[in-house]
Formats: sequence, C-alpha cells, structure tokens
Amino acid sequence: MIQSTVERLSPVSSEESFWVITNEFVADEIRRQLPTIPRAQVITEPVPRNTAPAIGLAAFLLEKIAPNSIIGMFPADHVIAKEDVFRSVLRRAIEIASRGENIVVMGIQPNRAETGYGYIETGDRLEGDLCRVKRFTEKPNRQRAEEFVAEGNYFWNSGMFVWSARTLTSALREHLSETAPYLEEIAAAWGTNEFAAKFEQLYPKCENISIDYALLEPRSAKGEHSSNLYCLLADFGWNDLGSWDALYEHHALGVQDGRNIVEGKSFYSTNATGNYIYSPGKFVAAMGVHNLVVVETDDAILITTREQSQDVGKIVKYLTEKKMTELV
Repeated sequence: MIQSTVERLSPVSSEESFWVITNEFVADEIRRQLPTIPRAQVITEPVPRNTAPAIGLAAFLLEKIAPNSIIGMFPADHVIAKEDVFRSVLRRAIEIASRGENIVVMGIQPNRAETGYGYIETGDRLEGDLCRVKRFTEKPNRQRAEEFVAEGNYFWNSGMFVWSARTLTSALREHLSETAPYLEEIAAAWGTNEFAAKFEQLYPKCENISIDYALLEPRSAKGEHSSNLYCLLADFGWNDLGSWDALYEHHALGVQDGRNIVEGKSFYSTNATGNYIYSPGKFVAAMGVHNLVVVETDDAILITTREQSQDVGKIVKYLTEKKMTELV
C-alpha cells in the first residue's frame, strides 16, 4: 500500500521530495519497496510517538532544508479509487495552503455513523467545495456520530492535510509547546554526526499524541474566521483500511449485501452474513453469526464484531502492559 501511496502522489511531486516516518520493524522493507526515495528520508522513530511528533519532525526538517516548501501528510493505509480526482483536489489544496498560514484538510462525506474516524464540522461555504472549519471532533461515541451524520455539515477527517512547513512549525510551537523544542533541536542536527544521538535522546521526550488532538482541535477553538483551517470536500473513492470493518467494506464493494468476505483455506456457512474471516491455514465454518470479524494467525485468534473492530488498539495496549509484545 505504501507503493500505491507514492505512485498516486508522484505526478504531483518528485519522489526525491518524499519523506517516510516509520518504525524499525518495517524501515528496511520500505527502503526496498521504494528505492527511488533517498534512504536518509526514510526516518525510523526510536520509539513510537503518534502522528504529531512524526509530522512535526518532518516539518522542522523541511523548514531547515526548504523553508518555503508545502507539506502534505498522507497515511499509507488509504485506498483511493479515483486517483485523477484525488490529484486534482490535492493541487487545489496546495494552492490554498500556499496563500498564507492556511491548513487544508480533505473531508469525506460520511455514509454511516462511524466511531473510528474523526469528524470535521464545517462552517461557511467559500469557493465551490471549500469550507471553513468550525471544529474537529476525534472519534465520537455512537450517539454523537449518528447526530453528526444527521446534521449534514459534518465530514470524516481523512487524515490528509496540506500546509506549509512554516505554518506547521509555527502551529506546533503554539499548541505543542513542550514537544516542539525537542523536534526543533533534533532537526537542527540533521546532516551532522550528532543527528542519530539527538534523535535517540530527545524523541522519547516528545508527547505521544496525534496531530488531531495536538494541533487541529485547539486550532479550531479559535473560531472558524480566525483559525485559518479549511476543508476541501472530496469525493475520490476514499477508504481508510485502518480497521477490519473498513477492510471488509473494501473487499465487499460491488458484491451482494451481507456477503461473507473470506480469506482462507476453505469455508462453509449457513445463516451467516456480513462476516470478515481471515484464516489462511484452517477450515472455518460459520453458522448463525453475523457481522463478525475472525482473524486467525499462528499464535492468536481475534474475534470481534465489525462495529467494534476499531477497538483493537485496546488489545495492543493490554499486550504491551502484560509484556506480551511477541503477539503485537
């Protein structure tokens, strides 16, 4: 999927200008899959610190290297069906971000009350599908998600943002004031023999927080006419494969409603619908069950409902606390 991400972005920007922030477990594989990206620009976090420190470090590095650059943040687990439309929206976002201290997010029309996504409350409609942002709300409960969808002016936060390096570093200094100095000091060492040591020493001190909580929510609190936050309403066949339910929906596109999606050796069902089952090594029989997620690996089995599949992060937290990291 990271190859697909790079391929759909390549017509907009050269691959020499791409940066990947990742972890030590997949860094070598990413470098193998993306040989045209400079190896030094695949940066390995010494510890995981969520999206705010990761994109923040990239912003401070680019402010040092290319201070006038416009940055796009693109998670690598997204599926985009209409890539030409996506690039058209992206070019427009770049133009808006280059006008000043503007932050642009791509908003997706919700088709269900999803609790695993953040939501954007839009305000004034400006040019075509461009709106001001009133508020960001991260992962509401079921009741609030249903209310948001009913309102009609709430859109899913795609997690794809465009801003200038200077805009982002300035916003981080304001809203993440304890972490920003660490990122700035790490970036200042880029290109020197001290970079690795600074990174190893200072990055663990950064707050473990998403860019949504760290920057977008407090920025939106300034009000839609003062925050410089804009939402581009985008319809380019977006799907975030960050949950098993999203993966089910992706595979189920164009097939009959309620079909079981099975990736496995062999399968039998009766009175079973809407299930996602991954069991490459074993026969699976499903009887009288609906909308489940069943994932079998060599050393663990996950069983949940599609509705609650966004909560698998709780399992990761539990396994980490119990020092059972071999299962993560």
